[in-house]
Amino acid sequence: MTVDLGDARLARAADRLLGVFNTAGVLDPADAHVAARIGRLGGETDEEVLLAVALAVRAVRLGSVCVDLASVSHTVLGEGDELVDVSALPWPDPPRWLAACAASPVVADGPDAPSGRPLRIVDGLLYLARYWGEEEVVRRSLAERAAAAPPSVDIPRLRAGLERHFSAPGSERQRLAAAVSVLRRVTVLAGGPGTGKTTTVARLLALLHDQPGPPPRVALAAPTGKAAARLQEAVAAELPAELRSRTPEAATLHRLLGWRPGGRFRYGRTQRLPFDVVVVDETSMVSLTLMARLLEAVRPDARIVLVGDPDQLASVEAGAVLGDLARAPGQPEAALDAALEATGIPGGLVGGPVINGVVTLRHVWRFGGAIAEFSRAVQAGDADAAAALLRGDHSDLEFVEPDDVTGVRKDVVAAGRELTDAAMRGDVPTALAALERHRVLCAHRRGPYGVTRWSAEIERWLRAALPDAPTGPWYPGRPVLVTANDYDVGLFNGDTGVAVAVPEGLRVAFARGGLPTLHPPARLSEVATVHAMTVHRGQGSQFRRVTVVLPPAESPLLTRELLYTAVTRAAEFVRVVGTEEAVRAAVARPVSRASGLRHRLGAARTG
Repeated sequence: MTVDLGDARLARAADRLLGVFNTAGVLDPADAHVAARIGRLGGETDEEVLLAVALAVRAVRLGSVCVDLASVSHTVLGEGDELVDVSALPWPDPPRWLAACAASPVVADGPDAPSGRPLRIVDGLLYLARYWGEEEVVRRSLAERAAAAPPSVDIPRLRAGLERHFSAPGSERQRLAAAVSVLRRVTVLAGGPGTGKTTTVARLLALLHDQPGPPPRVALAAPTGKAAARLQEAVAAELPAELRSRTPEAATLHRLLGWRPGGRFRYGRTQRLPFDVVVVDETSMVSLTLMARLLEAVRPDARIVLVGDPDQLASVEAGAVLGDLARAPGQPEAALDAALEATGIPGGLVGGPVINGVVTLRHVWRFGGAIAEFSRAVQAGDADAAAALLRGDHSDLEFVEPDDVTGVRKDVVAAGRELTDAAMRGDVPTALAALERHRVLCAHRRGPYGVTRWSAEIERWLRAALPDAPTGPWYPGRPVLVTANDYDVGLFNGDTGVAVAVPEGLRVAFARGGLPTLHPPARLSEVATVHAMTVHRGQGSQFRRVTVVLPPAESPLLTRELLYTAVTRAAEFVRVVGTEEAVRAAVARPVSRASGLRHRLGAARTG
């Protein structure tokens, strides 16, 4: 094999195993350099141990909390747009490898070993010490809250409220989720789109206000500004009018915790948040580190309601906390079951006892048709059913080959024309609605199936269809994506807006739970034009029509969670651009993020 010494992906100073795995494309230069540096500082020269250290660094960079040394040789796929063949690499023998790591001067061996070393190995999982610590914070906080005395609840009043708010057929599990959230300190409210999670949250808040005593202080939060705005709007629409003024505006988690320059937060274990109830939406997007900071900041006697869909893509940063919590093993809680029985919710009515405070909503209220059937097939890993649905004739689901862009172009031009016309008129609500009319979602950032290529193509289509539309760096109708948090302006990574012509001049409008916010373009430092976006970027958003661009079947980024997340961004119509082989590959490839949280939560609760 010819090696290009000028290739920026090569760590030229890495030798032996680190060099081999770097040249093969498994390790990034940073992974190799960090491992070598740790080895020099800690006196570790065993090349197999240094390879394990590099893989632990790589794992965090790619979303895992740790690395499972026993299985890593057949779970490494590559990290970008290309598949990496690892079958011929000189992988160490797992038992010998684990023993060498456990004996290393840079690795603490076991959960009770003293701190002070940069890595720790527990149950065959190798962690960077920081992430072991974060996982421990989350585990301990949840265990302590589960072991604490439950909140004081007026059961007859709760029962009456449940009967009043959840009387419709099909709302049984919503009723259960609301009851568990009142009766327990921590609740996980899981479910797919359209299953009534936000409605349940709004009615839960009404139930809590109905309990004796002072009204609870409530915080609503989400990982992104867009998700927070949608949460605020949805909850406000469901709350009784007399309660809307008592519920504060939903905030991003960073704003809730009081982010400060340098990555510190105002609130934490030494200064707790003043709220009695903290509701977090889109929890699948919350990283392990952010969840640790949240649990440290929430008072031990407060209620926490974690809302989200564990089958969606996990956070961009390390961890898959919602998935771990939703799937952790556990035992029924006798006191909770008795309290539920007293509220009129026997276990048989809802399919058995509640485990770890997790309630999954299954009845779909607003999200149906072929889109719902397809998303369920993807969720269940049923590739045959998914392919059959795509090949069927449906008004809300379309499947086209990669070279068939006729329908995509039609949607793009229609949305672009509506957006431009509204922006030039200064019609902010219509422009923001047009921004969500259609969106192209890609798995890749670059290449023929990536955001860069599709954005250029869309720009070309729009110029041809709207030759008289204004141009320049800033123009009415320019759709923008915020690419970095801006706490001074109050905009956050992932927020989308549109430039509009208003009497004061050109302003960029962003949707919020109430009135849109308008900002002069000069105040926005980190924005990009958005015609297409990655599926990760689209998470937490909803669009009327969605076009999903799938890469070839061998792409490591093509996973079940990515396809499921992409298609569930659509409210009315989904178009999948790709091959049947790619669809089948995605459905058959669930994301595997290494973490010890699920197992250790289950062990703590069943032990």
